[in-house]
Amino acid sequence: MKPNPNTPSSSIITRNVADITGDNGNVYEAIAVISKRANQLSVKLKEELNDRLAEFASTVDNLEEVFENREQIEVSKQYERMPKPTSLAIEEFLQGKIYYSTPAPEEVPVPRELF
Repeated sequence: MKPNPNTPSSSIITRNVADITGDNGNVYEAIAVISKRANQLSVKLKEELNDRLAEFASTVDNLEEVFENREQIEVSKQYERMPKPTSLAIEEFLQGKIYYSTPAPEEVPVPRELF
């Protein structure tokens, strides 16, 4: 039986925007921080996966390739079952584990001719 695409996944969690707004109450800044952290986590996980799959790489075609492919499939499935980088980043943000700072706006010099 195929899963119904219209039913929500168990990995979908409804979040309260007030919880995500962060210290300064700016939801857009909070989402930008979460997004950047999720990208960092995604790159890290992809590198780990590629390193683990590279261990099984073979330039020679032989009968052992089927066994090696099974190992590669198991490693890939393990990474697929892991929480998504966005979910990890949201949890880190809500727990206060992400450090970020907003630079102060720079003053723009106004030429005297405009006064």
